[in-house]
Amino acid sequence: MVARVVTVAFDGVEARRVDVEVQLVGQDQQTVFNIVGLPDKAVAESRERVRGAFAGIGLALPAKRIIANLAPADLPKEGSHFDLPLALALMAAMGVIAPDALDGWAAIGELGLDGQIARVGGALPAAVAADAMGLGLICPEATGPEAAWAGGARILAPRSLIALVNHFKGTQVLRAPEPGPLATGGVAPDLREVKGQEGAKRALEIAAAGGHNLLFVGPPGSGKSMMAQRLPGLLPPLTSQELLETSMVWSVAGLIERGALTRDRPFRSPHHSASMAALTGGGLRAKPGEASLAHNGILFLDELPEYSAQALDSLRAPLETGEIVVARANAHIRYPARFQLVAAMNPCRCGMGGAGRGACGKAPRCQRDYQNRISGPMFDRIDLTVETPPVTAADMTLPPPAEGTAEAKARVAAARAMQEDRVREAGLDPAQGLNARASGDTLDRFATPDEAGRMLLMGAGEAGGLTARGWTRTLRLARTIADLDGCTGVLRRHIAEALIYRRTTVGAEADFDRRQAQRGEGSEIREATAEQAPFLYS
Repeated sequence: MVARVVTVAFDGVEARRVDVEVQLVGQDQQTVFNIVGLPDKAVAESRERVRGAFAGIGLALPAKRIIANLAPADLPKEGSHFDLPLALALMAAMGVIAPDALDGWAAIGELGLDGQIARVGGALPAAVAADAMGLGLICPEATGPEAAWAGGARILAPRSLIALVNHFKGTQVLRAPEPGPLATGGVAPDLREVKGQEGAKRALEIAAAGGHNLLFVGPPGSGKSMMAQRLPGLLPPLTSQELLETSMVWSVAGLIERGALTRDRPFRSPHHSASMAALTGGGLRAKPGEASLAHNGILFLDELPEYSAQALDSLRAPLETGEIVVARANAHIRYPARFQLVAAMNPCRCGMGGAGRGACGKAPRCQRDYQNRISGPMFDRIDLTVETPPVTAADMTLPPPAEGTAEAKARVAAARAMQEDRVREAGLDPAQGLNARASGDTLDRFATPDEAGRMLLMGAGEAGGLTARGWTRTLRLARTIADLDGCTGVLRRHIAEALIYRRTTVGAEADFDRRQAQRGEGSEIREATAEQAPFLYS
């Protein structure tokens, strides 16, 4: 007789069905236990954990050849969560559990030598997949509250193997776990705490409204990190779909504690020594990287030029596609990675740049060499670049500004509502809800500037200040500025302000202005923008 139990193998955040088949063959002087079906080392070691768990509950393995097949055989199997389904299938083959008792259930869990069932990652996507297959899920007690978030899925969450056996025999009843708490991150820091930096605050608000990538450039202590940490407070909470997507990534990574989910958007801030695998995912057993853990949230890279060039350039594709593909010898693993990039850097290695008190003595060469650590294509994917000048003593003595996070968040919400209404009324893909994701067709319909704005944009392109990608991103940015302005159309002043923020390298604005001035257009950009954002020229 062949006993079968359903489990899953994780392909990114997708849980794919695996059938665990166990058969007892012949009679032997000792137990021989073989596992086939492309198991990795952790799965191959399951036979010893299962043997120990059986001994822990007083159950001896039969003196037969035990063959366990993990089907489909061509799908690689990784992880210790195969312990529990192997044990259940073996008990069914031995007659300890009635084989039909396991019909309608999938199982994941790691076994201890005392028969306890230890937590494993991926309970939420496993529960979602089981429910899609019309099955319930048996998972460790520690991950039961997490799995219970999977809608109407049936969940059993035993603490030990013996408790599960007793449940199927009818001598003990396991109650379905309740979903874990929906946690909140507490009170977000307020923008009122940031002294000065009105121009940077404006850029932060635009980035929040349209989901645009943002780079702060300034000397140490100018408030770059402080402002980046206040961006989550300007953003709306995760929608139900975004909550599920984000939580599934965190579940596979094993980062959900006590089943607690949160509607706060992720804010990930890896150290600049992080490797490419740490940022994008991968490793011996592929796990989501920081970019995927920031899905539907913010990836903050402080000291941007200090990251390795390989690590930074590995983010170029996900910044465009919203997903990461980890290529392995026998598989390609996809992780969602639609994040908003916020970065900060000093203008040069010494930190002070080439102007003002304490200016770098090696400027501009020091600045150029330091900024050249970041590739041009990476700079081209950053929508807003804003300089944060040193905070002066006069700035520190000023009273708190009249507006803070609450007021800025209200404007961001109004701008986002305009974007959502526009997409819904036009019958477009909801994935284009934010301007930063708008397709070319969408921009043609809703971001075509007026004639004066078109001429200004053409002048910038002809002057060499924009690539094709830069052109598209400028239109997206101008559309967001217009939404904040409450305008249905994109006007010249919106294009002008967007061009000010679009720079391929720090300091390129001055070069662009010089080129435009030669054409008689440089002053027009500043005049058009002065009314909308006067702080840019203070």
